[in-house]
Amino acid sequence: MYRQGDVLIVPVTEEAVPTHVAHAPRERRDGRGRLVLALGEVTGHAHAIVGPGELIREPGPFGPQLLHLPQGGRVVHEEHAAIALPKGWYRVIRQREYVPGSVRIVAD
Repeated sequence: MYRQGDVLIVPVTEEAVPTHVAHAPRERRDGRGRLVLALGEVTGHAHAIVGPGELIREPGPFGPQLLHLPQGGRVVHEEHAAIALPKGWYRVIRQREYVPGSVRIVAD
């Protein structure tokens, strides 16, 4: 398990990847060629993957993302140390917080 700020990255086995993922939309890379896991609403900084891979967003506002890194990769952020990830599948979960009457994604 890996954490960088408000992003949790959990390894999953290929067998645990839902079958609908084969047809789910893939996230595109940003202008700098990165797969953005979470964009900072306040700072504009991003938790992002550099290197080859795919990011699949599951449905719903709080739906996790699935990350496939066939050769491994690195998670980078302007204010955190980079994290090396081995090849494989990962579930990417954004930290949430409770506010009276609702749950929301943590804004950094």
